[in-house]
Amino acid sequence: MLSGFMNFLRACLWPVSDPSIHAGSDSIGRQEGLLWYKDTGQHVNGDFSMAVVQANSLLEDQSQLESGSLSTLDSGPFGTFVGVYDGHGGPETSRYINDHLFRHLRRFATEHQCISADVIRKAFQATEEGFLSVVTRQWPMKPQIAAVGSCCLVGVICNGTLYIANLGDSRAVLGRLVKATGEVLAVQLSTEHNACLEAVRQELRSMHPDDSHIVVLKHNVWRVKGLIQVSRSIGDVYLKKAEFNREPLFAKFRLREPIKRPILSADPSIIAHELQPHDQFVIFASDGLWEHLSNQQAVDIVQNNPRNGSAKRLVKTALQEAAKKREMRYSDLKKIDRGVRRHFHDDITVVVVFLDSNLVSRATSGSKGPQVSIRGGGITLPSNTLAPS
Repeated sequence: MLSGFMNFLRACLWPVSDPSIHAGSDSIGRQEGLLWYKDTGQHVNGDFSMAVVQANSLLEDQSQLESGSLSTLDSGPFGTFVGVYDGHGGPETSRYINDHLFRHLRRFATEHQCISADVIRKAFQATEEGFLSVVTRQWPMKPQIAAVGSCCLVGVICNGTLYIANLGDSRAVLGRLVKATGEVLAVQLSTEHNACLEAVRQELRSMHPDDSHIVVLKHNVWRVKGLIQVSRSIGDVYLKKAEFNREPLFAKFRLREPIKRPILSADPSIIAHELQPHDQFVIFASDGLWEHLSNQQAVDIVQNNPRNGSAKRLVKTALQEAAKKREMRYSDLKKIDRGVRRHFHDDITVVVVFLDSNLVSRATSGSKGPQVSIRGGGITLPSNTLAPS
């Protein structure tokens, strides 16, 4: 019993090197050093590919793909859910999102009997409130959890519509075929919330007109209050509620002036895109990928190679670029262990979702398609664990 629990705990932190993972089935993915990948799988609307490479001592990126029923009703709706959660300050928030956001979405989709921007927004809000409750409970014993947070990128394909919801600086990029030329162009679908963007700095200044230090250029990087680059996230409650910005929180996180209103927001930017036959695939990735590849470079890599292994190919290309920037060989970079590896690149998560126009139209007519539930890092859950909590 105890050994079984320890194996489960170890899998939650990072998948172990199990020979059975490498041999035969790709059902839960495979592992190659610090790289986990699932080369191919099927979702309701086509194929998919996933990959995760760890750089931090504890993996702060979490991710999932859920396909099939998006509610607890036999009548659906049916579709595909993709989540990429890039944590910072620790893994607690991204793990919490991985465990709760999709459950909340199913609950609200059941109540409304559909998927909509409102349903997605409510799921984000419920997840934020749930993590706030965790921080409130743990604050007396573990106050630093108030400074842990996560970006949150979600894609939902349902009834021919692709919804993209985002907090932070992960990114969703569409590959769109131009029939006249045969080119596949990169179209960024997600809105980013990073202080490096002038529009984000202007938004923060307009929301906090009495604070001349709401954004600060520190070591040539724009940061909110000189502390954090993203302006929207789940968690980071030390910049949202005054009662968590005080001792015993580490001094480096404490502000001189008391918080009068939340500095960071958990309200996602949401777009609804009606899928067209020329929409080929969507790349969902944490910012670790986009630090090394442009949108068009990533789309070209997916388009110009076999679908099988697309996500792993993107991750490896980014690692090769990271090695090149440090004037070292990729083979040498792979030998560097987690923790130290963070000096060379971030955790990187990539999910490539291919769009089969025939399957998209069939799903619109109520076809259930394959039931899939997989998490980056290889934790696969049976569908009966996904009931709303």
